Amino acid sequence: MSSLISFTSESVAAGHPDKICDQISDAIVDAALTVDPKARVAVETLVTTNRVVLAGEVTCKKPLDYARIARNVIKSLGYTNGLYNFSYKSPISVYIHEQSPDIAVGVDDGGAGDQGMMFGYASDETPELMPLPIILAHRLVERMDEVREHGILPFLRPDGKSEVKVRYENGKPKAVEHVVIAVPHDLKVSAQKVKKELTKHVVTPVLTKYHLKVPLETAITVNGTGKWEIGGPASDTGVTGRKIIVDTYGAFARHGGGAFSGKDPTKVDRSAAYAARYIAKNIVAAKLAEKAEVRLAYIIGQMEPLMKNIELFGTGKKKQSVIERYAWNLLDLSVKGIIDGLDLRRPIYRQSARYGHFGRNGFPWESVVQ
Repeated sequence: MSSLISFTSESVAAGHPDKICDQISDAIVDAALTVDPKARVAVETLVTTNRVVLAGEVTCKKPLDYARIARNVIKSLGYTNGLYNFSYKSPISVYIHEQSPDIAVGVDDGGAGDQGMMFGYASDETPELMPLPIILAHRLVERMDEVREHGILPFLRPDGKSEVKVRYENGKPKAVEHVVIAVPHDLKVSAQKVKKELTKHVVTPVLTKYHLKVPLETAITVNGTGKWEIGGPASDTGVTGRKIIVDTYGAFARHGGGAFSGKDPTKVDRSAAYAARYIAKNIVAAKLAEKAEVRLAYIIGQMEPLMKNIELFGTGKKKQSVIERYAWNLLDLSVKGIIDGLDLRRPIYRQSARYGHFGRNGFPWESVVQ
């Protein structure tokens, strides 16, 4: 008997308030690692109407110009118009101090910077070895940002969201049932034209790339309230780390609860989640399973994981013991082993803070062993 279910995931544009915060926080991580590869960073950003607040801990060999870093990020995201009631010229308050010595004493010896559970997932349903709903959602907002930035649809404004509903049959994705796009735009352009142009320049190219049929017009929703003129922090306050499901697998796999952005790699809720994805992806890439979830847990100040195991959801192609032996030989899962094995003390994090941390080339945790 055929099993039919639907699954929905969402993503947000680079100019979404929460993603502004993630990118500012990770730009600070990058700046610190550029001048001091062993810098310790745990930074939170908040944005609201005409205001930016930076807070947290940074231990670094050289002082950083936090306000300048934040302004450069905000400007690059298109917040240059006073109409948005938020821009790179908005006031910035900085409340950043050094890392707590109680945390540093454990981390200095190679221990984890925090406790927690981390999960990594991979599936063979897309070329990126990611769940289809979240990959489509990411590609839609990425393309939406591109057509605005390149002047193809100049009436669009920063901020935006996507949502994709996919039908599964017997555990395999078969069709896109509904696409949702939300994006602020110049109200001189009608809602009908916005929908038509987004369907033509965003929805159709993305779905066609994945060999999927574009749903009927009635199954494409653009700006569900019927109107969206001003987006960004003036419409919705943003905070670092509030889009953790968008950042990972779109709720298709479990999440330990820890955010990634604003943290240096000694924080295992970031680095161990990358390690778990790396192992899961390589299991699937090696065709040892169709799906894999890697589960890790750490204790603050301790070097080795408290827990490590693998779930294959009945899709394993070899004995569990064989797959586990392969997996655990891929990477030393001590804190130092992850940082060194994936070369994580580099300024690579700001780019990870938009369109998902997984399923994109160029990051060490996405590499596949040959």
